[in-house]
Amino acid sequence: MNFILSDERRALQDTARRFAQTELAPLAIEIDETAEPVSHAWLAKYAALGFLGVNTREAFGGLGLPHLDAFLVMEEFAKVSVGVGFPVFECCAGPVRIVEALGHPELAARVVPKAAAGEMLVAISMSEPDAGTALTDLTTKARFEGDDIVIDGAKRWCSGAGHSEGYVVFCRFDGTKGAKGIGAVFVDKDTPGLSFGAQEKLMGFRGVPSADMAFDGVRVPREHLLVEAGGFSKLMGLFNIERLGNATMALGVAAGALEVVTSYVQERRQFGKPIADFQAVQLRLAEMAMKVEAARLMIHRAAANAGTGLPERQEAAMAKCFANEITREVTAAAMQLMGGYGYAREYGMERRVRDSFGWGIAGGAIDIQKVNIAAGLVGRQFNQRAA
Repeated sequence: MNFILSDERRALQDTARRFAQTELAPLAIEIDETAEPVSHAWLAKYAALGFLGVNTREAFGGLGLPHLDAFLVMEEFAKVSVGVGFPVFECCAGPVRIVEALGHPELAARVVPKAAAGEMLVAISMSEPDAGTALTDLTTKARFEGDDIVIDGAKRWCSGAGHSEGYVVFCRFDGTKGAKGIGAVFVDKDTPGLSFGAQEKLMGFRGVPSADMAFDGVRVPREHLLVEAGGFSKLMGLFNIERLGNATMALGVAAGALEVVTSYVQERRQFGKPIADFQAVQLRLAEMAMKVEAARLMIHRAAANAGTGLPERQEAAMAKCFANEITREVTAAAMQLMGGYGYAREYGMERRVRDSFGWGIAGGAIDIQKVNIAAGLVGRQFNQRAA
């Protein structure tokens, strides 16, 4: 088992790091102040360097590399901020992967190359007011009418809502109950009948749009069907890529915090010497470093085992759960070590603390991942509805 990155992967990682550290630090501050997402002009720069299509097939304009390569890039962006890294997450780990894998050839040929080129962002629309963790309770309806699919319903907590040009919408077909009735449809932003609520004001994730979505007789061609009823397991299998992407973004936030605070404690002096010389600081740094490295190894193992395919469910759940927990611990510890500087907005650590909490909520909450992990250990699913 080789844990050493190849020269090619090192070069990709270094390129992403240089770009993120030198070009995107001011943008991260701007995004956090204005809550405006990464512009299409910036997306074009991302795309020109291949960052939006790392694991997209070459036939669709990507680099055709394994998921691990994409996660190496994603971590470097997330070290700077969630806001600047989110487009890489959406394109390399999010719904674009679903469209590429399951979309009608004409749909995939239209959407995926545009995403890799920075010309189109795609969001995933899953949660509803009464269906988040209990996703199989979703009520957004889809029905076939001739050559069309008609969608009615409402979605909530859609990251990218109102800003992204396309949406992978989870729907219930023909009123079939439970997971057997759930499939997914691709909907373009400008489709008549689709509307968006006001942008949410979140604790963190500034620059990541989030809003309600309303579907009132939204009509799309049958070719926009991604997964028909009964294909819920296919969707969740592909969603394991997004779970690893979520874990990587959480890792990046923690790793960025560790890098910043490691420099800080060597420069900050108290009682006539750098605070890094105090044993209490040394112990805290070591604990943070172990957590970051452990999360990185879990993510890399799951990604390496997946290659260009689907991550194993248990490995993805463990990596996401662990990274979601340690990013909160590491960023909070870093803020404490920096004292007033950590608490001041000017220095960026409090932004990392705010952003760290989002990943353990999005994409399957921390406790749900633990339930899934336990189910994998005992070899059966637990009935959460039983009295």
